[in-house]
Amino acid sequence: MSLAEKQTALAAELSPFGNAQERLAWLVEQARQRPPLPAAARVDANRVEGCLSKLWFVPEFRDGRCWFSSESDSLIVKAVAGLLCDFYSGEPAAEIAGHPPDFLRALGITQHLSPNRRNGLALVWKKIHAFAQQHAP
Repeated sequence: MSLAEKQTALAAELSPFGNAQERLAWLVEQARQRPPLPAAARVDANRVEGCLSKLWFVPEFRDGRCWFSSESDSLIVKAVAGLLCDFYSGEPAAEIAGHPPDFLRALGITQHLSPNRRNGLALVWKKIHAFAQQHAP
């Protein structure tokens, strides 16, 4: 599924929710169901510096595609970081590098995050983007 198709699918999945708070609650519920990152991956080398919450980010490149996983001690941070990781995982590096997460605002996800959580989201995107650029042909 292309990123454009993933974006359409995500919009359709979020459309039944009447407001941003309901969408965020749904994302948090998704985060609760997400398996935790293994303890071996929750090390300082994988910490996202600049995020007030503890946030770990693990990128992988295999079979010509990028894969991302994350974990946080904050459910909201885990939810939004996990959303980005899920959205971009399995995609070719060149496609990721050219598709910033601007659509999250249109979906009503970023407006109701605190400045610190928006900063954490931006930091995860920077890591995803940098990793994709490293692996783009």
